Amino acid sequence: MKILVINSGSSSLKFSLFDMKNEEVLAKGAIERISEENSEGIFVSGGEKERIKRRIKDHFEAVIWAEEILSERKILENFDSLSAIGHRVVHGGEEFTDSVLIDERVTKKIRSLFHLAPLHNPANLAGIEAFFRKAPSVLQVAVFDTAFHKTIPLKASVYALKYEFYEKYKIKRYGFHGISHRYVAKEAAKYLKKPLKDLNLITLHLGNGASVAAIGGGESVDTSMGMTPLEGLVMGTRCGDLDPGVLIYLMQEKGMDADDIERVLNKESGLKGLCGMNDLREIKRAFDAGDERAKLALEIFCYRIKKYIGAYFAVLSRVDALVFTAGIGENSSFVREEVLRDMEFFGLKIDKEANDSGKTLISSCDSKVKVLVVKTDEEIEIARECLRFL
Repeated sequence: MKILVINSGSSSLKFSLFDMKNEEVLAKGAIERISEENSEGIFVSGGEKERIKRRIKDHFEAVIWAEEILSERKILENFDSLSAIGHRVVHGGEEFTDSVLIDERVTKKIRSLFHLAPLHNPANLAGIEAFFRKAPSVLQVAVFDTAFHKTIPLKASVYALKYEFYEKYKIKRYGFHGISHRYVAKEAAKYLKKPLKDLNLITLHLGNGASVAAIGGGESVDTSMGMTPLEGLVMGTRCGDLDPGVLIYLMQEKGMDADDIERVLNKESGLKGLCGMNDLREIKRAFDAGDERAKLALEIFCYRIKKYIGAYFAVLSRVDALVFTAGIGENSSFVREEVLRDMEFFGLKIDKEANDSGKTLISSCDSKVKVLVVKTDEEIEIARECLRFL
C-alpha cells in the first residue's frame, strides 16, 4: 500500500512516498521556484540525492514531473497506482476539525477559508487541484494543521473583542503545527510507556515557525499561535506577540497600509528583524563572535519560550514532560539549555551531557519533569491519517 504525502507551497511542491506495510519512505522530493526560470527539483531515494533543473510553469507541471521521476526510477508506476494521496492544509477554520476525504464540496470550503490563511491555503489548494487533475480516481485526504487544536476551550480561544467578531467572522485562536504537536505527543507517550490520555505535556515546535502547545490528557488545551501563525513565540521572520497599539501607531504616524504591515510582521520581523538573520545557526555563530544584536535576538527568542512554558505549567497544573521538536528544538542544544536555565523551581533540570550528546531524554535523573527531544515527522502522521479512510 503506497501513500503519497504532499505539502504544497506558493512556489514549491514537496512530497514523500511511503510504503505503509512497514512505513518505509520510498522517496522524497521537492520542486522549488515553480513559475520561475530557475526551477529545480531535488529527489532523494535509496540514500542518493540528485538535483535537476527544469523550467516548471505551475503546480500541475510540477506534479507531472514528480510522476515522471518516480516512474523513470521504477519507484512507482504512476500516480493512479497509489492507494491514497494526503495533503497538508494549514487552516481548517471552524469548518474542518478532523481530516476529510476531498471532494468538490471540500475544495470550495478550503477556498472560502483563504482569508484566514492567505499565504498558505491558496497554495495548498493549488496542489490539491493539480493532483485531482492528474489522478482523479485516487482517494485524496486533507489533513489540517489546525484540527488538533479543536479541543481548546472557548476561554482560551476566543479573543476579548466584540463577541460578534467571533460569531460573525470566526475570529478566534485556531493554532497551527497541530500535525507536529500531535505526532510528538504520541511519540513521547510511547517513550514514557504511558497512555497519552494519562499524560500532560508541553510540546515545543521550534523552527523558522515556532509554537508551543499545552496538551492535557492527550488533547490540546492551549497553544501560542492564534487566528494566524503570527501570534506567540518569536520566529524566524515573524514577530509573535505584539501590542496591537504598535500597528495603530505605524498606520497613523508612519503612513503604513495593511500590505506594509503584513509584509513587516510576516517577513521582516522576528529574529531577522532583530539582527538581520533568521537562520539560527548563523545567529549563533555571530553570537559566538560577540555580535550584540545576535545576542539580544537569542535572548528574546529564548525568553519568550520560557515565558510560555511558565504559563502552560499554570494552565495544566501538572506537567509530566516537556518535548522539544522541529529544526531548532531538535538540533540546538544551546537553545534548549538557555530555555531551561534556572527552571528548577518548576521541577525542570537538564542533564548537560545528555543535552549536548543529542539523546532523547535530556533531563537529569532528579528532574521531576521529564525533558525529551523528539524528531517530528508530519509526513508519516499525514500518511497514517490517510489509512483511516482506506
